Amino acid sequence: SIDGSNVALKLPIAPWEAALGGKVCVPTPAGIVEMKIPASSSSGKRLRLKGRGIPSKEAGDFYVTLEIVLPTTISDAEKALYESLQQAAAGFNPRASLGVNT
Repeated sequence: SIDGSNVALKLPIAPWEAALGGKVCVPTPAGIVEMKIPASSSSGKRLRLKGRGIPSKEAGDFYVTLEIVLPTTISDAEKALYESLQQAAAGFNPRASLGVNT
């Protein structure tokens, strides 16, 4: 979306990019830019690329909202990896702030 000279984009990222961080390519009005995803990023995290919005006398900013996307199908090997992760992270409860244990 565009707001004045600022631009906003929902950027799909893989679960491992969110967990481990890394560099991804982002399409901006001035071309493709490499952006660093911080490790342990959650869906909804908002990042800013200063001056990468609409080019003008004073260029706007480009805001990226991360959106974790899962594969639509997974192989048996990928399923086994997710199950291993589930066991290794057994103490993590993403709904703890809601007072829900499971």
